[in-house]
Amino acid sequence: MTRQTDEPAIRASELGDYVYCARAWWLRRVQGVATRNTAALQAGQQAHDRHGRAVAAAQTQRRLALLLLTLAALALLAAAASLLGGV
Repeated sequence: MTRQTDEPAIRASELGDYVYCARAWWLRRVQGVATRNTAALQAGQQAHDRHGRAVAAAQTQRRLALLLLTLAALALLAAAASLLGGV
């Protein structure tokens, strides 16, 4: 059952904004004042995007390294079994 209201929902990201600066949240949400430092916000978003890509690349490299390590361990076991079986 959903409850219909005229008030917009408050998003989780807005809670973080409010905790960081209640006045800025109030000015934006209640008073409708637009942010003036859009260039700084865009630069911050780009920095976050770059960081996110770097983290994703590091995770991919870690998974690849674990895969290669597992394959090397299996090859070593196969070589040891082959040597021991041939004796």
